[in-house]
Amino acid sequence: MGSGLSSCTERSQDGVPAGSKKILLPEDKIPESWYNIQADLPVPMPPVLHPGTKQPVGPPDLDPLFPMALIMQEVSQERYIPIPDAVREVYKIWRPSPLFRAFAFERALVKEGLCKPGVKIFYKYEGVSPAGSHKPNTAVPQAYYNKQEGVKKLVTETGAGQWGCSLAFAGKQFDIDVEVYQVKVSYDQKPYRRAFMETFGAQCYPSPSQRTECGKKILERDPQCMGSLGIAISEAVECAATVQENKYCLGSVLNHVLMHQTVTGLEAIEQMALAGEYPDVLIGCTGGGSNFAGLCFPFLGQKFRKEARKPNFRVLAVEPASCPSLTKGKYAYDFGDTAQMTPLIKSHTLGHTFMPPSAHAGGLRYHAMAPLISHLKELGYLTAEAIPQSECFEMGALFAKTEGILPAPEANHAIAGCVREAKKAKPGEVLLFNLCGHGHFDMTAWTAYNEGKLVDYEYPEGEVAMALAGIPVVPDASNDSK
Repeated sequence: MGSGLSSCTERSQDGVPAGSKKILLPEDKIPESWYNIQADLPVPMPPVLHPGTKQPVGPPDLDPLFPMALIMQEVSQERYIPIPDAVREVYKIWRPSPLFRAFAFERALVKEGLCKPGVKIFYKYEGVSPAGSHKPNTAVPQAYYNKQEGVKKLVTETGAGQWGCSLAFAGKQFDIDVEVYQVKVSYDQKPYRRAFMETFGAQCYPSPSQRTECGKKILERDPQCMGSLGIAISEAVECAATVQENKYCLGSVLNHVLMHQTVTGLEAIEQMALAGEYPDVLIGCTGGGSNFAGLCFPFLGQKFRKEARKPNFRVLAVEPASCPSLTKGKYAYDFGDTAQMTPLIKSHTLGHTFMPPSAHAGGLRYHAMAPLISHLKELGYLTAEAIPQSECFEMGALFAKTEGILPAPEANHAIAGCVREAKKAKPGEVLLFNLCGHGHFDMTAWTAYNEGKLVDYEYPEGEVAMALAGIPVVPDASNDSK
């Protein structure tokens, strides 16, 4: 992979390059450390609490689930955590990932009256990874640290399947077994994700399943239950915590997971510098928040340290209208899973019993946002917007036709958010979003879009209130809304 800028030479009538401009970094520019935003937070984030005592958890409380190296990363206040050489060697398969100036997409938006001429749009493309998304950025180090501590099997959940595919790939790199509980609606809708996992040697089961006590109880109440990430997490946590040689892996939400993803933003800072630009607005889709954090946290770190070229840049998190944790959820302590097996985290939550509609095509179906992202929203460093999936797919289709990349349904939300920002932007302003994955395994959703069968679903306030009624009461009043 070469350095510098490369682009197609054909130009349109207005003199703007007809295709995208790719901003590349040399292979040795893979970051040597992850960035830990906890070191630069203006206000420390609320602690994770033990569900029984309601007191802050310590490393021993997390030991049944995670290797000690990841536990220490979870609570670390160090600004930079060195990336092990073995992890960087695997990263070299696809990193550094490219960043593009989307000239063709810009021109299409101008033609459609959705953008003023002169607005600049860039995107960081994480779909070049073996799993086709950003998820291997954390799957690889999680597999590495577990292998170092003698773990025999990794157990996890997955929604759309990107995380399950990524952990299956990572497990094979370090010769460690992987077991995946996939949300049943996605298990049925996306068989090719399951085929990918199984090809890499992972075992994949629909959730809720008959393999766990949690799954059995849910199926007794509702034999047709289509599942949720909260349920799948409960099953994976049960399987990991009850077998000494197993450990649990999570693909989003937790601090160490978001930190591993910062390779994306660290590379993007250098690539934007090569292009001679700096973003006025950063955009990412959010479910649990990992790809959003991966792009935005290094830039926010520059803001906190007063190093940003444009200190007033804005950050936008885009979520689905059918699963609106940041825009309709309550900032409160809640469980990370349906069966109430996890510690209590303070975040924007729709309630751990929240059941997203199966009609939603994307994988952004988790009931709670990452605590770090929720904390930053409460401090006013980011805003959130919920967008219906029909608008997201419409903008994703326009992006595919102009940029030549078919986006994942999740990434469509970032594209739609970028278009909304482009409508408001002034000529010369720079927008940067994270295209977190391709949609080659999501053809069921794209077929539904092309056939006019996608259903927009905006979660009713009444159902949100019912789900929130079950969140735990924390004596220090930390569950008061803000």
